[in-house]
Amino acid sequence: MATPTHAAVVTTAPRNLLVVRQVPTITPINDEVLVRVEWTASTPLDLHQADGGLLVKHPQVLGVRVAGTVLETAEGAKRLKVGDKVFGFQWREQKEKGHQEKLAAPEWLFGKVSGTILGQRECLFTTLLSKWRSFMMQEAVTLPNNFVTAFHTISTDLGLPIPWPKPEGYVPPKASEAILIWGGASSVGQYALQVLKYYGYRNIIATASPSHHGYLKSLGAIRCFDYRDPNVVHDIGRDMGSLPLIIDCIGSKAGTLAPISQLTGSAAKVAIMLPVIVKASADEAAPEYSMEVESQAAWGPGVEARGVRTHFYLQNELFNEKLQSEIMPTLLAEGIVKPNRYELIEGSTLVERAQNALDKLRSGTVSGARLVWRVAEA
Repeated sequence: MATPTHAAVVTTAPRNLLVVRQVPTITPINDEVLVRVEWTASTPLDLHQADGGLLVKHPQVLGVRVAGTVLETAEGAKRLKVGDKVFGFQWREQKEKGHQEKLAAPEWLFGKVSGTILGQRECLFTTLLSKWRSFMMQEAVTLPNNFVTAFHTISTDLGLPIPWPKPEGYVPPKASEAILIWGGASSVGQYALQVLKYYGYRNIIATASPSHHGYLKSLGAIRCFDYRDPNVVHDIGRDMGSLPLIIDCIGSKAGTLAPISQLTGSAAKVAIMLPVIVKASADEAAPEYSMEVESQAAWGPGVEARGVRTHFYLQNELFNEKLQSEIMPTLLAEGIVKPNRYELIEGSTLVERAQNALDKLRSGTVSGARLVWRVAEA
């Protein structure tokens, strides 16, 4: 009997056009589920891998976030069943990647919601305390990897307590300490704002384009600064003083690490999204990256600069068990976190949609929105 296959978007070499290949459809084992990937969203990591070959060996199936439907479950999968609508962040090997029509991954790497059809739109919904909240699948797929990154960064890299479940009346020990989120309109930035606000951190400031300032304040920022203003470092320092806690959601050597290094107080903690972009990808030039942050800026004495390594979040026992399976869908259902704004990427074929999204990322014109596109038809 022939091995079943499905279509996957793959790289062939750095900066080459993407192609579609047939890859084996994996039968789920242990606690895995097989999911039909209906929606995905392209991320900067896809660009880093496709253009810069970051930590990959070509050919490489791309994609780390999905929304879709469970097609099959292994014997050890007890929480999910066939037909469940799920969304999640998977990354560890080809069979888990998101830019393919089907993937197999452990059930605890998915958040579960129930599915229905409202009019002509496929939606996700869940009920909590008799309150309905509805989300299109395209909205749900904006969460997974960046929601996980925000939780991991706050807990592991900044060392701030974010207990789950949150105790009633909880006030964190550093509730009034200033926290700067550089790149607040990024997906990680938006979820970091919302998670910090939920846990009672009250002194959060952000940098972003002025067009995003109002929205970021609604998510929890008390002050916003224009990162493109040549006086932004002076203005933040004048109004806020030296900052003890900083999240760099961009990770650009010249664009973010350089100005942030001027704002740190002694013993400050700085969490920086990896890779550090030494040279950005462009149509005419290949990118350059670094996975090391200490030498990429002139950090002051006592500053602890850490590169955020989201893929290590599974080392946290609570996050391993509950971050995607329970915490993520619960906070979405309760309205504590909102889906990102998104731009729907069109194309007549699977590879055309994937390539259009990658080209849009490379253009550097994406701001405050995720690039979402259809993979397999429901």
